[in-house]
Amino acid sequence: MKKVAIIGAGAAGLTASVILAREGVQVELFEQNSKNAKKILVSGNGHCNISNKNIDVSNYISDNPQFAEYALKRFGFKELEKFMNSLGLLLFCKEDGKCYPLSYEAKSVLSAFEETLANLDVKIFNGHRVESITKDKCFTLTCNDNEKRYGGYDALIVASGLKAAPQLGGNDDGLKFARSLGHTISEPYPSLVGLHSDSEHNGMLSGVKVRGRICVYVDRFKEKSIKGDILFTAYGISGLAVLDISQTASKALLNHQEVELSLDLISEFNPQSLSAQLLQLCKKVPQHSVLSLLSGIIPSKLAAVVLKEMKIQESMQALHLNTKMIKGIMNKLQNYRLRIIDTHGYKHAEVCGGGVNTNEIDAKSFESKKVKDLYFIGEVLDVTGERGGYNFQFAFASAHQCAKAVLNGFS
Repeated sequence: MKKVAIIGAGAAGLTASVILAREGVQVELFEQNSKNAKKILVSGNGHCNISNKNIDVSNYISDNPQFAEYALKRFGFKELEKFMNSLGLLLFCKEDGKCYPLSYEAKSVLSAFEETLANLDVKIFNGHRVESITKDKCFTLTCNDNEKRYGGYDALIVASGLKAAPQLGGNDDGLKFARSLGHTISEPYPSLVGLHSDSEHNGMLSGVKVRGRICVYVDRFKEKSIKGDILFTAYGISGLAVLDISQTASKALLNHQEVELSLDLISEFNPQSLSAQLLQLCKKVPQHSVLSLLSGIIPSKLAAVVLKEMKIQESMQALHLNTKMIKGIMNKLQNYRLRIIDTHGYKHAEVCGGGVNTNEIDAKSFESKKVKDLYFIGEVLDVTGERGGYNFQFAFASAHQCAKAVLNGFS
């Protein structure tokens, strides 16, 4: 019987374990945490956005952009749904393409995997952090500060993730293993994460939430634009739209490039119509303060900051607010600029960009081009998906292709 070691009991590692064990391979799964798949359990606020019906390689960032295409085309949503059904799990999809377990509970995904693996007699070594890897004829793993050694593995699959969410076990062990075995690394960076700005008004705006459009500029060139929820914070800015553009911003910061955001905070409204309505309000309530007037159409904290930046007194009466001032306010709300100086860090990142250089990995099998029978799958690779189930889908697809390749190598 062939023997395979898998490092990491997350989405990728669990999937590869099931596929291999079903074909009679002896699988031993090593997980540093006392419990499996902690990221699955917290994903989607506990609901687990497991995939997306609209999968395409364009939804991913990598130094090798086409690397993920082969796996995603051969193991897309339909193939994933069939696989999940085989675990006893039903899925449903929302109108925006995001897919979830029918129970709408992340723990049902983990339960389905663990029940299947138990029935297949897969050994899971929880609380076992792999410290080093060596290979002679077979692979040998050393765990927990050289206290325990496990060997005789015909193949090794590294599915250990990266540095995002260290409180859930995120680390760069997989990169250390890759380096020790001759691989190069694309520098990791936090992704799907809030962004720090150098604005003096961060504290004043903290807690303000609007729906708008964000454009990210890198070295003054527009790179990406997206519409969605924007949340101002004490450190800068967050919200779903910010998470969506954070990949571009974070990678640019890693490369020491200048990053600036342009926020259209009234994208839901016609600026000309809004200006005209504001001018009419000035005539109807001429004695009201400008701050009171603006607070009727935008959050009061935002109104106060806009007036401060335009050097307009909050207490000024509405009757003194002229057309030029109103136009200036609208322009400010349509193009509110923030200079980004940092991300909110790995602790708050949903995923991690960068990883093992995919030019050194076979895109069909996920086998190392440098070490025979060594495989890398999931987040540890330099492939980062957008928010919305794309990262899980790549984890599942890469695990499927890898497991099939391992089986073919054993046949």
